[in-house]
Amino acid sequence: MSVQSHVNARPTLEDVAARAGVSRATASRVLNASPRVSPEAQEAVTAAARDLGYQPNQAARALVTRRSGAVAVVFSEPEPKIFDDPHFAWLTRAAARALADADVQMVLMLAHSPQDQDRAQRFLQGGHVDGALVFAPHKGDRLLALARKLPLPVVYAGRPWGSLRGLNSVDHDNTGGGELATRHLMSLGRGRIASVTGPLDELAAADRLAGWRRALGADDERTALLTEDGGFSREGGKRAMAALLGRAPDLDAVFVASDLMAAGALDALREAGRRVPEDVAVVGFDDHPSIAPHTTPALTTVRQDTGNQVSHMVAHLLRLLSGEQVRAKRQVLPTQLVRRESA
Repeated sequence: MSVQSHVNARPTLEDVAARAGVSRATASRVLNASPRVSPEAQEAVTAAARDLGYQPNQAARALVTRRSGAVAVVFSEPEPKIFDDPHFAWLTRAAARALADADVQMVLMLAHSPQDQDRAQRFLQGGHVDGALVFAPHKGDRLLALARKLPLPVVYAGRPWGSLRGLNSVDHDNTGGGELATRHLMSLGRGRIASVTGPLDELAAADRLAGWRRALGADDERTALLTEDGGFSREGGKRAMAALLGRAPDLDAVFVASDLMAAGALDALREAGRRVPEDVAVVGFDDHPSIAPHTTPALTTVRQDTGNQVSHMVAHLLRLLSGEQVRAKRQVLPTQLVRRESA
């Protein structure tokens, strides 16, 4: 008759308690961070759990603590944009790193279509996660209205459309960044400064355009002539730059509202025989490490620190999850100009 070996069995709470010389209840209190334990018991149980390689059963812990130990990161964008635009890979890595540092599991959710958003709402309401970081920049996006009704803490990226009352968000100074880029071009003596914008149903794009307008004092007529939507894509940036050259062939500078679009704008300028920066100076926005230093010429751009933004979002969410009384607010992070060869 064979006897089943228990050598490799997963250690239990009872094993930890026995090794530490305490009761099961005391071991449980230590591992659930209860303050009602002595320093000696805390040290003994922690050492026993470490020596045995004990990992708590998360399902059982969730029943006791009503916490899943997970946070959803929700993007309301089409899948091609998520996977083709390096900005979103940057955001995702930053979120995964910040949550991992807090020992929290990240659940990535793509919720662009109405069906996806309904499914996301059911998931988020079902107790599967403790909170959410929401990236929903588009005007009229249903996800914003759905997220406002969730029975869990939510922190938004950027400035959501509609009332900010009761919302927690972390944004960059997009208006100030647009103005900074444009004034830099003006300081170079450029007198015909155009702009390739992002989609104006996104407040980040609208705010960057507002910074361009404020720096130039541009009226509606000048704005219509010297701006073109590039859709936050490389191909869109190329098309928009070509359109601007057709409408205003005497332009000598352009502020492009993302580095990805700026790479496309540089392609269009090269094909049109315009030298950068001699004929047309170019400034982007993002300072994306996989784009800005590697264009030809290297791109002068406005830096927004995405990692810092996500870290602030996670820190704010963790304070909410801890029960700390945190006043709802919109936090705005600074931007700065990074000079390279394009302007």
